[in-house]
Amino acid sequence: MPDHLHWLFQLKECSLANVIKIFKSVTTVKINKLNGTTGKIWQQNYFEHQLRSEKDLINQARYIAANPLRTGIVKSVGQYPFWDCIYLN
Repeated sequence: MPDHLHWLFQLKECSLANVIKIFKSVTTVKINKLNGTTGKIWQQNYFEHQLRSEKDLINQARYIAANPLRTGIVKSVGQYPFWDCIYLN
C-alpha cells in the first residue's frame, strides 16, 4: 500500500512496540537518505489487532490481502506484486 502498512506475523522474543520502533527508525533513515530529506516519515502511533482464533487469523489475512483491491490499486488481488497469502486458496 502506498500510504500504510499491514503486517501479519508472530512475535517470538521481541515486543511489538520494539519491532515497530526498529522498523520505523530504519526505514525513516533509509527513505530520508534516498530522498535527500530529513524528518519524520511515520505517524507516532500504530494500530494493532491481537489474533485470538484460527478464524480471526484467516479473516485478518484475507482483509490484508484484499486491501489493494478495495482501494482500487488493482482489479484483482493477484495483480498486486506485494501480496502472498495462503488463506486465499
